[in-house]
Amino acid sequence: MRALQQERIGPTLRHALDSPFYAKRLQVGQDLSTVGLTTKSDLRDSYPFGMLGVPRERLASYHESSGSTGNPTPAYFTEAEWTDLADRFVRKTVPLGPQDTMLVRIPYGLVLAGHMAHWAAMRGGATVVPGDCRSLAVPYSRVVRVLRDLEVTLTWSTPSESLLWVAAAKAAGYPAGSFTSLRALYVAGEPMSSARRRRIEEIWGAPVIEEYGCTEVGPLGSDCPYGHMHFWADRVLPEIHDPQTGDVTAEGVGQLVITPLYREAMPLVRYDLEDLVELRYEDCPCGWKLPTVRVLGRLGQGYTVAGRRLGQIQVEELVYRLPASYGVLFWRARAEQDRLVVEIEVPGPDGEDAAASLAASVEAELGVPCVAGAVPEGTLVPTALLAEQLDAMKPRKLFGPDEDWGQAVVRG
Repeated sequence: MRALQQERIGPTLRHALDSPFYAKRLQVGQDLSTVGLTTKSDLRDSYPFGMLGVPRERLASYHESSGSTGNPTPAYFTEAEWTDLADRFVRKTVPLGPQDTMLVRIPYGLVLAGHMAHWAAMRGGATVVPGDCRSLAVPYSRVVRVLRDLEVTLTWSTPSESLLWVAAAKAAGYPAGSFTSLRALYVAGEPMSSARRRRIEEIWGAPVIEEYGCTEVGPLGSDCPYGHMHFWADRVLPEIHDPQTGDVTAEGVGQLVITPLYREAMPLVRYDLEDLVELRYEDCPCGWKLPTVRVLGRLGQGYTVAGRRLGQIQVEELVYRLPASYGVLFWRARAEQDRLVVEIEVPGPDGEDAAASLAASVEAELGVPCVAGAVPEGTLVPTALLAEQLDAMKPRKLFGPDEDWGQAVVRG
């Protein structure tokens, strides 16, 4: 693998010179270790095609990263790169095949992830159900109906989605055992604590397979059977940057910096993802000779409570350690100056016990004062929203004599 990385560095740097951005930054024959970091701001400032490394005629698709402020973070791919995206996506410990029906419940739009999974699944022979997400056309009532009636075997979503389906299935009146076909849940797009992973697996009776990636590059790693996430270092060269010292090392804890080794449309050299990770080269029982990566979050995320820095994962871990019998799916917390205030949805009679247990564990393990309370089911995630049947906005032109033609746009 290291030999492959070294072999690809030279062509990668030479190709980067075809990009207007890197033509101004790189020198012919420059060593990778002397190249400055590329930032998300650089990509935004180069919008839309300042990072382009091939003629426009060769582009197969254009995408933008979700959550951008100001100019978006663009990403573009050639047809050949789509083959590589699909190859990396299907590197799963529970692989997909012609026997599978896969629900894609990730936003399509300009985001890469939904389209990538759709293409990879079709290429692998699976039946694709394009569920989209955050779309009026596919409400949660439709999602759970499809999950059940089509006997979906694989899903692709955020971890949060899989818990919303639980509540939506309950709102639809589906009995336990309605979703026995599910073989695995592929998830990505947000940090996930080990306790939440276990809770999702317990509820659905299927393994959760986590993927790590970004719109600018695609898949960067996935879980192995032994619970380690491996980084695809045969396709993307990783480095660790210490923002305090400026040092860049091959492994350790710090900001993840990546150099894709086969990127055509949008060469990237030492691109700082701004993700805080731990990267290690170590033996794994699975046999993959690839580094392991733990995603620790985004730098700057979190809040200070009573002098201690707290992140979402720390609180989430304690929420989902509560006994499953309490039925807690949804929660929210507010970090105040001197205390953490947490609310949990508890559908049964155990609200006071659940809240007291959570407050005690927060104070004991996180070392901050905590006020926890239980709220009725449907408070944090309204049941009416999960049961909604009407979906897309459809323009209408022709009306009958007794109809209100002021309703030019109706739902349903």
